[in-house]
Amino acid sequence: MELYQRQQFDLLVMMAVDRFVERIVQRCAGAETALARLRSEPQGEGIWLDQFVAAMFQDVLLDNPAGACFVLQAVAGRTLPALPAGKIEDTLQIMARRAFADILVMRSEEVLERMISYGE
Repeated sequence: MELYQRQQFDLLVMMAVDRFVERIVQRCAGAETALARLRSEPQGEGIWLDQFVAAMFQDVLLDNPAGACFVLQAVAGRTLPALPAGKIEDTLQIMARRAFADILVMRSEEVLERMISYGE
């Protein structure tokens, strides 16, 4: 991956984390509740992780094979669980969204922990 592509991906992740954390803190009425729900039930009330990732992919035009390949190229060293058989286009999207969601959760937890620690 070229350096400029890496910078674009890092910027995309940063933007997604900012939006996601802001939403879940607001929906869960605080950073502590948001962090607890994110860890216990990421698809649950107030979090809806997969819906957020799908909307984010659509907003930034990653909801196509080229967009999925861009994300997968950035996270090539990560491990994913086995996927069901299907069309290549669909499989690429599933892989990219899962990998992106994993990064989003990890970075969001860091931001939420910082918010709780420093009272941000």
